[in-house]
Order: sequence, then C-alpha cells, then structure tokens
Amino acid sequence: MTGLIILIPRRGGPGDVERGGGWDPGHLGPKVEGTGGSCLMSPTFPQLPFSVIGSLNGVHMFGQNLEVQLSSARTEDTTVVWKSFHDSITLIVLSSEEGTSELRLERLLQMVFGAMVLLVGLEELTNIRNVERLKKELRASYRLIDSFLGDSELIGDLTQCVDCVVPPEGSLLQEALSGFAEAAGTAFGSLVVSGRVVAATESWWRLGTPEAVLLPWLVGSLPPQAARDYPVYLPHGSPTVPHRLLTLTLLPGLELCLLCGPRPSLSQLDPQLLDRWWQPVLDPLRACVPLGSRALPAGFPLHTDILGLLLLHLELKRCLFTVEPSGVQEPSPEHRRRLLRSFYTLVTATHFPPEPGSAEDKVEEVAQRTQVPRACYLVSGPEEPGMGWRLVAVQAGPRRLLLLLSAQSPTHALRGLATHTLQALSPLL
Repeated sequence: MTGLIILIPRRGGPGDVERGGGWDPGHLGPKVEGTGGSCLMSPTFPQLPFSVIGSLNGVHMFGQNLEVQLSSARTEDTTVVWKSFHDSITLIVLSSEEGTSELRLERLLQMVFGAMVLLVGLEELTNIRNVERLKKELRASYRLIDSFLGDSELIGDLTQCVDCVVPPEGSLLQEALSGFAEAAGTAFGSLVVSGRVVAATESWWRLGTPEAVLLPWLVGSLPPQAARDYPVYLPHGSPTVPHRLLTLTLLPGLELCLLCGPRPSLSQLDPQLLDRWWQPVLDPLRACVPLGSRALPAGFPLHTDILGLLLLHLELKRCLFTVEPSGVQEPSPEHRRRLLRSFYTLVTATHFPPEPGSAEDKVEEVAQRTQVPRACYLVSGPEEPGMGWRLVAVQAGPRRLLLLLSAQSPTHALRGLATHTLQALSPLL
C-alpha cells in the first residue's frame, strides 16, 4: 500500500511569512476529512492521525532548520520519503509494500509534483495566495495522481520514459498524423492508446521530461469522451503559461492528441478534416486498439519462456512494457508487473549506471565506475531446479532490456536469450 501527503505552506500575508507561516495538509480527494485542511492517503492506505502527519512534517522541518536534508526513513514495515519543491510544496510518500525502494518513491514524488504543475501551473504552487483556493484547484489532478498510486499497467512513472506501443503499419499512421497536425495548425500531435503513444510528430517527441510522460498518461487516466479541450501547463517547457490539449476519440480507446495555443478551436477540427486524413488508414487504426496491454504487434516472435519484458531506449526516453507476450496464465499480470518494476529499481540503483539526465546521474560517481556491468540476473523464489521466476537484464548502447522468464528457463542460457531478444527488438525502438 502506498499513501501520499501534500503539505501546503499557509501564508496569510507578509507577517505570516516572517513569523514562519504554517502548513496545511493537502487534500487528495473527498474520502478523508480533517480539520484545518484534509488529507487523503491512497484508497487502500489506512488514515493517519493528524498528529502523525504533523510529526512527519515536523521532523523534516527540524532537519531543515539545522541545514540537514532528511530524504527518507524506514521503520519495520514502512518506508517514508520526503521531498520539497521550490521551497513551497512538500510531499511525503509512505509505502508498506515489501521491497519498496527509495528510488521508486522519489520518482513517484517527482511525477506527483509534475502532475500538479501540469494541471495547476507552477505560479499557483510557488506563490500561494489562498490555500483553500489552491486545494480546490488541485482537485483537477486527483485522478492523475491516484493512477500513480494504484497498480497501473504503465511504467513511465518509474522509468521516466514514455510508454509506447509498436503499431503494425506505423509509417502510414505517422504520415497521416503529420499531415493532420499540419492541417490543424500545430506541430505537436500524437496518437494514444490506453495511455501509450502509438505515433507522434517530431515536435511532440522533443517535449521534455516530465510532460512527455505525463500527457499520454493524463489522456489514459481520463474517462472516455468524444472530444476535449483541456488546459495544461508544461512542467519543463512552459510551467507558467498554459497550453491547450485537444483530444479526439478516433476509435474506442484510441485518441488523437494535439498540443496547441489559442488556435485551432475544437470546432475547427470538423468531421471532413478528420475523414480526409483518417478514413484511409481506418484498418491500421483498428489494429492499434488491442496493442494497449501487449505493446507489440500480434505475431511478433518471442521465446515462449518470456512472461514479460521492459525495453528502454535511454537516449530517446521511450520504453516498451508488456506482461502479456504469451498465453501463459501464471503468474498473474499484476504479479508480473510488480516483479519487473522491482527488478528495474534493483538494476538501476545497483548495477547499471543512471539514465542520462536523471537526478541520480552524478558525474563524479559515473567517472569512478571503471567497469560497467552488461548483464545481470535474479531468481525470484525457491532456488530448487525448475522453481522460481527468472529475471535478466542486459544493456547494449542506449538500450536496456529486462525480461521476466518462466521457471523452466535454465540460468546458464539467460544472457544468450536476453541478448537475442534485444537484437530482435532493437529495430522497433
């Protein structure tokens, strides 16, 4: 179980700030009420007493007063991570999940704050004039933040890479998308299925982190709607000036997204314009709809022992993630996702160098690495022959591949199988 606390500085005026002001616990939904502000943990996390929330904030502020940065702590059954943003909002995340890593929780907090900026704007979060008004405005981000705390089928919140799928006729879709975006008067367009990018224009791919991850995730988290005109800020590219995210549902589960300024209006995207560009590629569009959970086109050859995979392109900041490459029933998709997510945090934190541009990418630490591992593996569960899931990771150039394999896969063949699979997948990403 994972829970989140949002602490908002209470500043009634200049005198308040000079006296140190105060803090209100933020509210993440209508489920838990409290005095002086409300606080919601995730739906499955038990409610914490206000005194505990105050203590968690107090120990963090005590360290700050002594010029000590408290970033994390562990109890017997809970991991706690603190992070302050722009000397304003403080986020606290608590997790009682076994094996939870600080890396995962730190990146979760980065995504949560990114979601707040995306839908509220940085100015509102750093120059807080009215706490109650800000808490109301933050309601727009609840659904997106809740999706980070739940068991999502996506992994971009952890990898900080865009979740993608590989359509069977990608070149046709790319051509139609580029033409439609140009006709609509914007350089930023994408096709999104279940929160994953099917195709995107060059300008969309150049969006920075975290908006490149957040925008398709936002679209995937919203309830189905034929069309939307959604105001968004870009946490990296435009945190104080809003843009417009226009979405049009082409097929159930498949949405066309445009990022633009004041124009075009939603009414300008008339049915004739849509038919002109998308009717000729209707069959390729239909083939994209079932790709949401699989990520790879039907019939793509994979070894039968592969139960799940995560392929990352660390320079392009894109990834392919699936736990449904075959018809094997066990373990469940949820368990497979947990295994691969845990393995990713392990190899990222201990074996492979940090991703380029990540917060963990410290020049002095990288320079000290005289030998960088190219592969590693792990057996999860009993070590008896034929027991325990196999997890293997290999890296070649900018690509890193993580595989979850069945218990029947011999350990001596793991690296060869992973290397062969990486070679087969490399042309796709």
